[in-house]
Amino acid sequence: MRDLYVGLMSGTSLDGADGVLVDFSGTGPVVLRHAYRPFPSAFAAELLALNSAGPDELHRSALAANGLVRIYADVVAELLEKTGSPAATVRAVGAHGQTLRHRPQEFDGTGYTLQLNNPALLAELCGIDVVADFRSRDVAAGGQGAPLVPVFHREIFGRAGTSVSVLNIGGISNLSVLRNAQTGTATDPVIGFDCGPGNALMDHWCRAHRSQPFDELGAWAARGSVCQPLFDALMAEPYLAKAPPKSTGRDLFNPAWLQERLQGFDAVQPVDVQATLCAFSAGAIASGVAQYATETRLLIVCGGGALNTELMRRLQEALPGLVVQSSLSHGLPPMQVEAAAFAWLARKAVLGETASLESVTGAKGARILGAVYPR
Repeated sequence: MRDLYVGLMSGTSLDGADGVLVDFSGTGPVVLRHAYRPFPSAFAAELLALNSAGPDELHRSALAANGLVRIYADVVAELLEKTGSPAATVRAVGAHGQTLRHRPQEFDGTGYTLQLNNPALLAELCGIDVVADFRSRDVAAGGQGAPLVPVFHREIFGRAGTSVSVLNIGGISNLSVLRNAQTGTATDPVIGFDCGPGNALMDHWCRAHRSQPFDELGAWAARGSVCQPLFDALMAEPYLAKAPPKSTGRDLFNPAWLQERLQGFDAVQPVDVQATLCAFSAGAIASGVAQYATETRLLIVCGGGALNTELMRRLQEALPGLVVQSSLSHGLPPMQVEAAAFAWLARKAVLGETASLESVTGAKGARILGAVYPR
């Protein structure tokens, strides 16, 4: 008998929503179908604007949440139609939502994480139970609330007795270090943290100077030359030297942050800035690997960044002692991994099982993550 869950993910790249239908009835999860809906340009611009303070935020956020959920519902409908799966056969949909603010442990000691979503509307539209709000319980327990995928990475990519690192590159990059991966013992804990920017700054620069949402395959960056002084200024960001547990987002790595660091570099050509931003994303990741994953010899890359040929080239160049490979070489295409992770997290919530790792987020202990919205 099939054990079906849907996972939905729209990340910090703001490009669109990915969804997968996953069957958990076998020895490991099997993705039956992947679907994707790009965000209309005006909608993506509104989501980007809501990442910063602005007028009438509550009203705009509520309407944007409804719009996001309708896109989610279209993705779910396609998954069900293409696989011939009635809604009644799917146990739950895991819907992460769109992160607008992520400030754990700040301000009052607890802080907050805020994902734009309307899971009640999604349950109404799909006729399936929805699991959402995965991060806030970990934050309430004193954790970072991110990253949440390392425990899933261990499930999918872990190798007993061997250390493997898994890198997700969305708008922000995050690293999972799977030490003695399938055992998860106290002496060899899994760790994970946000390295720094992935695609976010490169995408912003490409939109600003080429009116394109992203640099396809990194072709523009590949034509430029790295400005070493600018690269050094970017790499001086204190976050990169901060010890895990740590997480970040557009709250830090945003256009204002970049503009501040570009002061004094007016003579640098836009194409060379793009090349430098690409090198910076690779350098921030390589710095994290060098500090916390010295025992690994394999780096499995997923997320949209895995499709950026120039970024992958720079990663391999910065990490000559590692084999850098797309997750496609390990059974799961790059754009399906995070969505599959949230299907897995939804299943954990439905089963009442913990799904967080204290060694990753720094919370007071493992917690059941997510709230269930019945259909």
